[in-house]
Amino acid sequence: MILTFYKYQGTGNDFVMVDDRAHRFDETNRALVHHLCDRRRGIGADGLILLRQHSDYDFEMVYFNADGRIGSMCGNGGRCTVAFAKQLGVIDSTTHFLAADGPHEAQVEADGTVHLRMQDVTGHQHIAEHDGVFLNTGSPHLVRFMPASTLAELNVFAEGRAIRYGDIFKEHGTNINFVEKPATPELPWQVRTYERGVEDETLSCGTGVTAVALAASQHGAESPVRLQTPGGELRVTFEALPDGAFTNIFLIGPAQRVFDGQVEI
Repeated sequence: MILTFYKYQGTGNDFVMVDDRAHRFDETNRALVHHLCDRRRGIGADGLILLRQHSDYDFEMVYFNADGRIGSMCGNGGRCTVAFAKQLGVIDSTTHFLAADGPHEAQVEADGTVHLRMQDVTGHQHIAEHDGVFLNTGSPHLVRFMPASTLAELNVFAEGRAIRYGDIFKEHGTNINFVEKPATPELPWQVRTYERGVEDETLSCGTGVTAVALAASQHGAESPVRLQTPGGELRVTFEALPDGAFTNIFLIGPAQRVFDGQVEI
């Protein structure tokens, strides 16, 4: 079997994209997904995404982590899937699609910037053991604010892995975002993320920077929030509600087609 694929990236978070509107891809084949995402023996990516037909939406996004498991919502993957749907002619500039955490809306600007509406977030929880804030933005995230000038030298892999497999999160795991507040308000917040499923630091995480922006609102950040990841800059806009919840959340940033190809299965 020859599989046609498309490679996309959003601020360095990269994905193998498959046009699976015919529902031919075996989503139970974890070994295949893991192989395709392998950077030495396969195509190489942080995850794999199927674009499928859906009777009630423009399309359905099915996301797999690089380890082969079905994943929760992926923000950068969502933006890349919207750009992919536009490339395929499935949508024009706006869309209403289904993902793991429910329906989403999105808009693609002329320059390729994608505005992805995220699910409302009902609240957050302080995790004293890790001096962090836990939120679910479609995927679970711990946000940990770091002292000034410490983020660049942090061993994100070691620190993130210890928290991800620690006692509090060992059953389901979590993503961990390490954050440094900017020296002045006009500068972006600095973010580095350890991603569950990839089990390593990634260049960017969309649901992660969304969680950071919401948590940072408790530290003086105002919408829109600029966030600098190792892979590039993203923006998050939101409306904070009196009860501590957040609504009208949008993840905004680029999504780029890198290359196309075929691989023999």
